[in-house]
Amino acid sequence: MTSSRASVHVPADPPPSHLAIQNLLVTYAELVDDGDFAGLGALLADATFTGSGAPVSGADATEKMFRDMLIVYDDGTPRTKHVTTNIAIEVDEAAGTAVSRAYFTVLQALPGLALQPIVSGRYRDRFERCAGQWRFAERRVLVDLTGDVSHHLRHPK
Repeated sequence: MTSSRASVHVPADPPPSHLAIQNLLVTYAELVDDGDFAGLGALLADATFTGSGAPVSGADATEKMFRDMLIVYDDGTPRTKHVTTNIAIEVDEAAGTAVSRAYFTVLQALPGLALQPIVSGRYRDRFERCAGQWRFAERRVLVDLTGDVSHHLRHPK
């Protein structure tokens, strides 16, 4: 029996730099959803973060921004799940730099409040390699659509 899969091209594994950068994108989402603001500060310590407010830089300023912005519940989390999709990564290996763009959707569920999307938008990121490790140099969060963020943000805009 002949398989029709024989003609399907399976792409090679992504290069290690692409995987390292994708891991940074995933780690960001996990830290926000875990309510680990100190971890976010460490992850973005060498980056400038631009969201809905003034840009912030450095671990302490980034941690404070997230603590001041997000509502945390009794379980220590904002009760969210960040879903990151449509990821495109471009790496300049020689320069040790990279850029990425991605979509995000944030879901939230609370007791008495059904699971719902509360915000979606785009990430625009820059990365640099330092001492052989990739790190964020800049994260820009561009919000496209919002739902009910009153249970997520301390001061909804």
